[in-house]
Amino acid sequence: MAFELTFAADAAQVLEDSIAYQGYFRMRRLTLRHRLFGGGWSEPLTREVFERGDAVGVLPYEPETDSVILVEQFRPGALRDPATPWMLELIAGVVEQGESDAEVAHREAAEEAACELSELLPIASYYPSAGACSEHVRLFCGRVTSAGVGGVHGAPGESEDILVHRLSRRDALELLAQDRIPNGHTLIALQWLQLQGDALRQRWGR
Repeated sequence: MAFELTFAADAAQVLEDSIAYQGYFRMRRLTLRHRLFGGGWSEPLTREVFERGDAVGVLPYEPETDSVILVEQFRPGALRDPATPWMLELIAGVVEQGESDAEVAHREAAEEAACELSELLPIASYYPSAGACSEHVRLFCGRVTSAGVGGVHGAPGESEDILVHRLSRRDALELLAQDRIPNGHTLIALQWLQLQGDALRQRWGR
């Protein structure tokens, strides 16, 4: 039996909408109400929502070597981590106005890893933290034709300092098993690879 959620979009109403903060990112202050499972409407609620735009992430896969391309970079949100605020991640970037997801994936692959992709397959789409953030993320796997492994890359003017790695599928999944992938988009993509890796390599050729 197919599962359906109880309420649709019209079961929530925004009563007031204002900008609480505008800097590198933006924070909106919303007053809203929503339908209740027991019937009727909630009392008006005031919530701040973090807005950073939607994002696309891509896991570049190289079928000839059964490897993935991952990038290493500093993340200020992980300064609290006792080990390191540097992370091993997918290639990813924010969707600019008018851009398709495919255009973002190819642009970010070139900027962050000097990586060229010939094909994209969808992995998943999700809200990383819907209780506080409006961001929606779409993940893809891309077939690698070339990559700047070992090089340091990043978009000019964006203060990016990104080191490019090639890891065998086995090594990448071993990091996953050891709980050494602490960021959500990479975690999801590698779990997908764990399930789909054999079929993926067969599809794109040995």
